[in-house]
Amino acid sequence: MFLIDDILLSPVKGLMYLAKQIHKTAEEEFLNEENVSAELSELYMMLETSKITEEEFNKRESELLNRLEQIEEYKKKHFE
Repeated sequence: MFLIDDILLSPVKGLMYLAKQIHKTAEEEFLNEENVSAELSELYMMLETSKITEEEFNKRESELLNRLEQIEEYKKKHFE
């Protein structure tokens, strides 16, 4: 009986494993402060070389700084 249960539930177990791996990867990517810092550096360089306007810079900088704050809050909430 247990063998039949294992056979019938294996697709569900496989999907659950896959969902956990996707969640883990997405969380790691979201929490990667280095990527956000690199984007900020690139943004400053683009402004200095006049590749973007100050308005575009301010908008994107605000988004990136908000993302860094979200990462910090998430880490405090889930890892402390």
